[in-house]
Amino acid sequence: MAAEKYDYGIDFSRIDAIDMHAHVEIDSHGHKAYVDELVEATEKYFKMPPGAIAGVDAIADLYRQHNTAAVVFTVDARTAMRHVPNSIEDLVAGAARNNDVLIPFGSVDPWHERRAVHRVHELVRDYGVKGFKFHPSMQAFAPNDRRFYPIYEAITEAGVPALFHTGQTGMGSGLPGGHRIKLRYSDPMLLDDVAADFPELTIVMAHPAVPWVDPQIAIATHKANVYIDLSGWSPKYFPPQLVHAMSRQLRTKVLFGTDFPYIRIDRWRRDFETLGVDPAVVPLVYKENALRVLGITR
Repeated sequence: MAAEKYDYGIDFSRIDAIDMHAHVEIDSHGHKAYVDELVEATEKYFKMPPGAIAGVDAIADLYRQHNTAAVVFTVDARTAMRHVPNSIEDLVAGAARNNDVLIPFGSVDPWHERRAVHRVHELVRDYGVKGFKFHPSMQAFAPNDRRFYPIYEAITEAGVPALFHTGQTGMGSGLPGGHRIKLRYSDPMLLDDVAADFPELTIVMAHPAVPWVDPQIAIATHKANVYIDLSGWSPKYFPPQLVHAMSRQLRTKVLFGTDFPYIRIDRWRRDFETLGVDPAVVPLVYKENALRVLGITR
């Protein structure tokens, strides 16, 4: 059977915003991204109501209601988590059905090394993914380890961005040993090496990177190819130095993102309005910066 390939169907001139960070954690076959223990702990951490995790079609319907596009993905952490993720092929097929609002990113297990390089080429060439998502803590890898550089070379060659989780994670929070998840892999300073060694690779650091927000701001300021998505935290809890930088040196570097289903779009937008961000910066955060990251010209 031929792969279902995604093509943009989004009218970017008409949508209000682009959410750069939305998880698809269950596929059409009912297979979940993570084991139940991890899902339950994460739902507890974020105080999520029952049934908050949604399939790709339900996510598309939600974002249509908000006239917003969303980057959607799962995380392939099968080596570290000992669990096969929900189907990326199924995710792309769902995004293709809903290509008026959804933008699919791929994911590869970095520990597959050469197979991961092949998978990058396959997902871009045959499925049309528009970027790649990594979660160093869940995937248990140091992003600046040179054994993984061929993966970044493939993504750079494809001309699509790489999105890396940074900072603390709610995944495994409160479990013994944090479900074996190590926070140090998500220190943004590890990405400074990657950004320096791959200046043509667009890198997005996902989330305000608590407890490493100051280094994160420094990296995004110093490296032209590095951005920050503002997902995973209600804006009312953003570190003050990040809020300050958003209207100044990072005005073209910060991106709207929710971390759906953990943070919902209506809550994020409502809380963002209370920050007093320079009105000239607001459209950059919500859409214009994301268009540049995604390589979309109008």
